[in-house]
Amino acid sequence: MAKPTTKSQLLADIARERAALEQLLSTVGADQMTQPDIVGTWSIKDVLAHLIAWHQLCMGWYRMGLSGGQPVLPAQGFNWHQLSQLNQQIYEQYREEALSSILERFKLSCQEMYQFVETLSEEELFTHNIYAWTGKHALLSFLTPNTSEHYHWAQQEIRKGLKAKAKRTARE
Repeated sequence: MAKPTTKSQLLADIARERAALEQLLSTVGADQMTQPDIVGTWSIKDVLAHLIAWHQLCMGWYRMGLSGGQPVLPAQGFNWHQLSQLNQQIYEQYREEALSSILERFKLSCQEMYQFVETLSEEELFTHNIYAWTGKHALLSFLTPNTSEHYHWAQQEIRKGLKAKAKRTARE
C-alpha cells in the first residue's frame, strides 16, 4: 500500500480499507467471530479488539504530545521490539469482553480516528518534526499503521485464517 501524499488520499485510504474490512465482517456470523485460531490463536473478535487498542494508543500519544508531554511509545513498559508482548497484553485485556461490545466499540473507535484525521491540516499530517513526540517523523507515520494499513492487515489475516480453518474442518 502506497503512503498517501495528501489528506484527502489518506482519508480515502482509511475509508476504503475500513469499508473492505466491514464488508468481510458482514460475511461472517457471530459464532465464527468468536472462534479461536483465526489469526494465530486469536478470534476475529480479538483482532477487532486489537485494532481498538491501537486506535486508543495512537490517540493517547497525540493527546499527551499536544498537552506538552512525551508519550511512552508504544506503551508504558514496552518498546518497539516488544510488540508481541504488548499485543498479548491487549489480548488479555479484551478477551473476556462480549462480541457485541467489541463490535460497537470498534465502530466508534474507527469513527473517532477518521474524525480526528479530518481535523488535521496537511501541514500537521505531513510535516516532519512538527510535534516533539514524533521525533523526525511526520504524524502520518503514526496514523497510517493504526488505520488504513492496520485494517488492510486485518482483512488479509482474517481471510487467510478463515480459509485455513475451512480446510481443517473439511479434513476432519
